[in-house]
Amino acid sequence: MKKIYYLLPLLLLISCYNVERKCSDFKTGKFKFEYEVNGVKKTTVFERNDSIEIETFEGKTDTATIRWVNDCEYVIQKKHPKNMAEEKAIQMKILTTTANSYTFEFGMVGSDAKQTGTVIKL
Repeated sequence: MKKIYYLLPLLLLISCYNVERKCSDFKTGKFKFEYEVNGVKKTTVFERNDSIEIETFEGKTDTATIRWVNDCEYVIQKKHPKNMAEEKAIQMKILTTTANSYTFEFGMVGSDAKQTGTVIKL
């Protein structure tokens, strides 16, 4: 029983830990996003300024507009969609940051389905 009394303050301190995010470090620059599709590793490289993102994937380049909702959230919209799926905006939320990377959550605007990934700043 005594051990529980010693453990309780420690648990309270841990639960108050807040992850520091430096999202503004990732508003501009050149980045790389790697992911796996059916066991095959895919890489997307993109360059972003405050309002435009230029993405290169499998030799094809595309441009999208960016609207920042706050320091850690933005909405991306393809400028020249080629199909209905590309017409939908994607909401991005930066969850954690390190010196040269960030982990984010993304999904179609209006959808509850979300995925996560990690981007590396080049």
